[in-house]
Amino acid sequence: MADGTRHIGILLFDDVEELDAVGPWEVLAFWTRTFPADGFEVTTLSPDGGPVTAAKGLVIGARHSMRDVPPLDVLIHPGGIGTRPLLADPEHVAWVRSQRTSVPLMTSVCTGSLVYAAAGLLAGRPATTHWASLDYLAELDPTIEVRRDDRYVDDGDLVTSAGVSAGIDMALHLVDRLASTDRARAVRRGIQYDPQPPV
Repeated sequence: MADGTRHIGILLFDDVEELDAVGPWEVLAFWTRTFPADGFEVTTLSPDGGPVTAAKGLVIGARHSMRDVPPLDVLIHPGGIGTRPLLADPEHVAWVRSQRTSVPLMTSVCTGSLVYAAAGLLAGRPATTHWASLDYLAELDPTIEVRRDDRYVDDGDLVTSAGVSAGIDMALHLVDRLASTDRARAVRRGIQYDPQPPV
């Protein structure tokens, strides 16, 4: 962009898992709004730029369509039951594949990695997904090195994370990677994310 801002886009679609999208949004929006001098901005996009109805009924608005989103430095593809029809949608799979040529860092949360696999982006690479879809990920592309126990997998220009809340961990990792460890720690404290499961 002319002003030098680097853009992170979170893809929205019907039946997206709410926390897959909103978890990373909370982390990244806190970061970019609290520390604007870092030069990043996070935005949302949907197929037509309109709102989507997520898996549990939450309606989420998008700022851009897939066609008019600014050039992205990072794309986050969430998961959810809405990824199942996307796997069988040649137009969506082709769009994801085309992003590989222009977006330096492709990331996914939960079953978003299944779409990446369908697009051929994970061939011969390590990756993870929601625990219930690990076998399906391996079926989609047997060359994938499925990391069954990892919260997220950073393979350079491609980062995948496990299910739902793991997207928060992955987003904090992105802050660490794109800014600094101190910045990521400041964001984690700011959003008071300190997992201590009650059960």
